Amino acid sequence: MNKKRIAFFLPNLAGGGAEKIVVNLLKGIGEPDIDLDLVLADAEGPLLNHVPDNVRIVNFASSRVLKAIPALSRYLQENKPLALVSHISHANVAAVIAKELSRTKTKLILVEHNTVTYAESTEWRGRFVPLFMKWLYPRADVVVGVSEGVTEDIKSQLGLVQNKVNTIYNPVVDDKLVLKANSSLNHSWFAPNCPPVFLGVGRLTEQKDFSTLIKAFALLRQKREARLIILGEGVARAELEQLVETLGITEDVSLPGFTDNPYAYMKKASAFVLSSRWEGLPTVLIEAMACGCPVISTNCPSGPEEILQAGKYGKLVAVGDAVALSEAMLDALDNPENSQILAQRTQDFSFDKAVSKYLELVNC
Repeated sequence: MNKKRIAFFLPNLAGGGAEKIVVNLLKGIGEPDIDLDLVLADAEGPLLNHVPDNVRIVNFASSRVLKAIPALSRYLQENKPLALVSHISHANVAAVIAKELSRTKTKLILVEHNTVTYAESTEWRGRFVPLFMKWLYPRADVVVGVSEGVTEDIKSQLGLVQNKVNTIYNPVVDDKLVLKANSSLNHSWFAPNCPPVFLGVGRLTEQKDFSTLIKAFALLRQKREARLIILGEGVARAELEQLVETLGITEDVSLPGFTDNPYAYMKKASAFVLSSRWEGLPTVLIEAMACGCPVISTNCPSGPEEILQAGKYGKLVAVGDAVALSEAMLDALDNPENSQILAQRTQDFSFDKAVSKYLELVNC
């Protein structure tokens, strides 16, 4: 059998949403006539252990994505995959350059997980990458936005023609997620008759704006006994821990770091809160709903309004408004959404739907 090869390109496998989505896609593609490569600038990160056994990992061992361009170009020349599916803006820029240098016929698909307008706006990449995107993205065969909001932003910011951009919702929900959600969780805060627990999940960065969530929780804590767990790791840890101490809520807030199974927490939490300043299509919001957990989200660009269908499936509040977020959290305790209805909504974000659309783009 003459197998087709599809390659996925990422900087690394840090525990972020984009990396998790790539792993999900790899798990979902079970076609016997397709060989899968996961090409990494640097093969490190907690999600390495989640890559399926049938996927070949190609490691360039490069500390920076731009330094991996020559190696990626050689990989394309030597392996000639049918398609290279690249994720995350600065990696996508590198992928376009590598493809041009390789002079191969590999189909190049770039996937955007955040709006160009807001993504990485506080880092040096946020100042320079959009300029390269505007120049290089038209050279790709297809650009994928993970939500309608991201797609519209890409078209307006990069000036891409209509037929160059597609929207494909991320593969988030499968049977294994549900199984993990039902796993036992040995945590004293979820024992019977304990106060309700709010949950936040994500990198501890400015984008996720956990400081607003902590402030909102402090306001709620003045009215109701409750607790807050934030799962994730990042550069803002010290700042967030200081805020918790300043607000006098150290006994009721926990930041335990990254966990392989946040779904067990989502299953048991009283409500999940997304406090982000911007997103593309927030995976964790869908995952929480799939676990039957009531959700509250900022109405940030983009994704939450699409997922929650303008508030039908959960509360939407203004970005950075701790008072409104606190009120929505209190309302979620008093008037929780039906867990079955929430889970049904997430079938639009299933593995099967996403995989079939990507394979259609690749022409498999």
